[in-house]
Amino acid sequence: MTEGLFLLTSAILFTLLIVLGWRYLPGERFQMLAAVPVRQRDDNSWHGINFTWYGLLLATAAVIGILFVFILTRAAGMAPVPVLAVLLLIVGLCVPAAHWVARLVEKKHHTFTIGGAFFCGLAATPPIILLVNGGCLLMDVPLLNMQVMLAALAIGYILGEGLGRLACLSFGCCYGKPLHQCGRLAALLFDRLAFVFTGATKKAVYEGGLAGVKLVPIQGLTCILYTTTALVACHLFLHGQYRSAFLASLLVSQIWRVVSEMLRADFRGCTVISAYQKMGVAALVLGSGFCLLLPPPVLPLPDIAVGLGLLFDPFLLLGLKALWFILFLHFGRSMVTKATLSFEVRQSRI
Repeated sequence: MTEGLFLLTSAILFTLLIVLGWRYLPGERFQMLAAVPVRQRDDNSWHGINFTWYGLLLATAAVIGILFVFILTRAAGMAPVPVLAVLLLIVGLCVPAAHWVARLVEKKHHTFTIGGAFFCGLAATPPIILLVNGGCLLMDVPLLNMQVMLAALAIGYILGEGLGRLACLSFGCCYGKPLHQCGRLAALLFDRLAFVFTGATKKAVYEGGLAGVKLVPIQGLTCILYTTTALVACHLFLHGQYRSAFLASLLVSQIWRVVSEMLRADFRGCTVISAYQKMGVAALVLGSGFCLLLPPPVLPLPDIAVGLGLLFDPFLLLGLKALWFILFLHFGRSMVTKATLSFEVRQSRI
């Protein structure tokens, strides 16, 4: 009963977010969240820094994914402190890796790649878990089960990336090909669902020159597919099917990464098969190897009620709020747009 209510509530909330995002985020209004004056100009106006809905949505999606990891691992009987240590190390690696890999592949300094960050995180996660387990041995703390952790982290990742695609809608990045370039079948399937971006600061407009053009709704399709898979994987996890939960999250996310690249129009590197597609294939092989080589854990079935008890832990909630704020400042400060601000007094209100 508790599991069904948890999954149903999550599905309703995610559906509401996706529907509202699909409807409003491609418009010009929902790109800039705030502009902060930082330096005065000669004409008494101000240079400003833009903070974006992209940062707000991406930080929120990441925190939701991390919260799900905490809930699922606690439901499976894992101690919160070692889980926290694993998450801090992974986030500490993946956030800068999102920059590094994008610079290497796209030769741009002011962009991110979630695909590249995921590949780095996947390769590093088993050694990180082993490292944390070494600390657990020294401190006489129960060890983390490798397969349980991999399954929970995979669910948190696919959920975070799925909801994070709403951020791409807001900024106009990761955009799909124009429908008229995709054949009659695509036009028939996506005509009413296509995204149309407006506003000179949307990436699909300033990079792709696609203002007012119907585009394959690749961000929305990814959002629906990933969040649905995350909920299915949660169901498998809560029934003790950790290997199936991990493989479902891995296979869907990485196969779709390879396929969806063919429907995207943004710059993905100079090769026919992009580096991100190669990383997706490598992640499939690497992740499947990790999972299949591990013996299935013999553990009691997870208790979602125990996991949800973490929602009443003030230290966890304060920590997640702090993390949200850090991620918002990191990803929300726009590096490719600027603002000019001016202020005046409303004389009629004096």
